[in-house]
Amino acid sequence: MERLIFIFNITQIVLFGVGLICFIVLFFVPAGYGKMINKKWGFSFNNKIAWFLMEVPTLITMIVLMCVWAKPENFVRIIIGLFFVLHYAQRVFIFPFLLKGKSKMPILIVLMGITFNTINAFLIGAWLFYLSPKTMYPISWLYDPRFIIGALVFLLGMAINIDSDKYIRSLRKPGDTAHYFPHKRMYKYVSSANYFGEILEWFGFALLSWSFVGLLFAFWTCANLVPRAYTINKRYREEFPEEFAALKPKRVFPFIF
Repeated sequence: MERLIFIFNITQIVLFGVGLICFIVLFFVPAGYGKMINKKWGFSFNNKIAWFLMEVPTLITMIVLMCVWAKPENFVRIIIGLFFVLHYAQRVFIFPFLLKGKSKMPILIVLMGITFNTINAFLIGAWLFYLSPKTMYPISWLYDPRFIIGALVFLLGMAINIDSDKYIRSLRKPGDTAHYFPHKRMYKYVSSANYFGEILEWFGFALLSWSFVGLLFAFWTCANLVPRAYTINKRYREEFPEEFAALKPKRVFPFIF
């Protein structure tokens, strides 16, 4: 138990440090996938398979920990864990198979994604089902304002994320590989509405779980997506100057950044 707590705490500290470094570096060296695909990242393969492989370990890890450590009487913890499972079930079984075009993803990015996702799922699962105080998540937690507000923010973020991805896909006709300027729905306000939705999700999760490890994941989501949103916004401004000037969308946070 003590050894696990030590590993748990050290891993969180390391992840925070690495996340901070990634946040800075990604402003100058965009991750080479999607709109920023780059051969310098090495061998690439099918985008759909890549996303599936990158996300599925997260889902498996959380479900295994839930089955091994969670107890029926602690069903509040299971409910919290199911928010996490809900997101990744959609990312594993639905999202990859809706992707259009023949985009590829570098295997290096996939391997890095698998590594982080697995570690992150383990940390969150370990906290929820094994390490958190026994009295932390009573039945009354389900009507605590932190849980209610966090759950609503999570679900709102997930809805924005899914709807924004759907809209982006609708811009392409079958066989089309071009990129277009999104200008409807949340894209009227930010050029990376899907990222805004995902960031909302994980801050909502951090609130409903009231945990540092949840907040750490929200921080990592920002560290990964905010620099990418900055690059995408800059690219839209250069490639679609007239459309961009008409809307002047922020990067990822409406009316702010």
